[in-house]
Amino acid sequence: MLRLIRPAIVILVALTLITGLVYPLAMTGIAQVLFPRQAQGSLIERNGVVVGSELVGQVFESDKYFHGRPSATTAPDPNDSTKTVPAPYSAANSGGSNLGPSNKALVDRVQGDIDKLKQENPSASVPADLVTTSASGLDPHISPEAALFQVPRIAKARNLPEDRIRQLVADHTKGRFLGLLGEPRVNVLLLNLALDQLAG
Repeated sequence: MLRLIRPAIVILVALTLITGLVYPLAMTGIAQVLFPRQAQGSLIERNGVVVGSELVGQVFESDKYFHGRPSATTAPDPNDSTKTVPAPYSAANSGGSNLGPSNKALVDRVQGDIDKLKQENPSASVPADLVTTSASGLDPHISPEAALFQVPRIAKARNLPEDRIRQLVADHTKGRFLGLLGEPRVNVLLLNLALDQLAG
C-alpha cells in the first residue's frame, strides 16, 4: 500500500513546489528584470507622490475632470458583515454586478445616469461606456466618444476652449492593438493629468 501512496505524495509535493513556489518566483523575477514598471503596477507619480495606476481606474467627481466608467465593485459593510457597500474601483473585490438587463435596480441606475448626463450635454447621445460597468469594475479607459461627450462640461468648468480639450483627447487616444485587436481607448487618469498641465 505504501508503495502505491509514496509516488502520489512525491508528485503532490513536487508539483506544489514547482507550481506554487518555483514558477511564481521565476515569473516575478523575469518580470522585474524585463518589465520593471509594469511589474510594480504601472504606477504614476507626480512630484514624488503616487497618484494612481495606468491599470486601475479611479473616481473623479469634479466637473473639471473627465469621469471614467461606473464601477460595480463592492466592499463588506462595516456595520453588517452580511451585506456589501459600493467601493468603486476596489481591486480587492474585482468583478461586475452580475445584474441582468431586466433587473430593476440596474435599469434604474442606468436610466438615472443617462438623465444626469443628458443634463450635462443635451445635444449628444450618451456613450454606452459612461453608464455601463466593465466586467472587472476596474477599467481605467473610456472610449474616445465618451471623452468627447464630456468636453463641454470640462471646458465650461475650466473656462477653456472646447477645441483645446478635444485636441487633448485626440492626443491621448490609443488605437487598436496591432491595428486589429480591441477598441480605441483613452486612459482617464493620464488624460486628467494632461488636462491639469494644459490649464496650468
